[in-house]
Amino acid sequence: MQRLQKLLARAGIASRRAAEKLLLEGAVTVNGRVAQLGESALESDEILVSGQRLEFAIEHMTFALYKPRGVVTSASDELGRQNVLELVPKVAGLHPVGRLDRASEGLLILTTDGNLTLELTHPRYNHQKEYRVWTDPEPSNQQLETLWNGVELEDGMAQPYALEAAKEGFRMVLLEGRKHQVRRMATAVGLEVKRLMRTRIGKYQIGDLRPGEWRVLELPDLALLKK
Repeated sequence: MQRLQKLLARAGIASRRAAEKLLLEGAVTVNGRVAQLGESALESDEILVSGQRLEFAIEHMTFALYKPRGVVTSASDELGRQNVLELVPKVAGLHPVGRLDRASEGLLILTTDGNLTLELTHPRYNHQKEYRVWTDPEPSNQQLETLWNGVELEDGMAQPYALEAAKEGFRMVLLEGRKHQVRRMATAVGLEVKRLMRTRIGKYQIGDLRPGEWRVLELPDLALLKK
């Protein structure tokens, strides 16, 4: 989301100062409503200047979303359940990067950039993903040691990159993203996952986002994602 003055300047309509004048004159509308000076908008919004729609060069957009529990990570759902694209602005080509199962929550990236998707999901890039896990019962030292040494799953050995005890559970960092991997690893050592939250991808933290909230990622954020 960017200030309208900046968007008008980027579209070649006017300089930022001239754009401010257009806004003060009421010549700019956003989604059918007269815009105010200082207001922000997305490129995907319908922005009209004196009745003419702004056209932008194609630029990729990337969002960080706190996916709530109960929401599916897909573009649509045949059972009619709420999906992650319903929680963010409508942008052509936007798609989730990787998955969080319906019962899990936390940081999910959505982007229009296929190269970013490849970089964040392909195993060769070794991007860290950190999870906070609450279990029943609370894990013993022996169970944590077994997890740390790796457990055999039906699709091969699974071992965390990092692991530490936490209240009522543990924190785990993975370099891969097999389906339900954290849950299956916990089950393999006799633990039931009560709550699972992804808190970090690369060096990008979920921060103060609350369930259902999102933010647009700028270049510094994308750099953290890729670290």
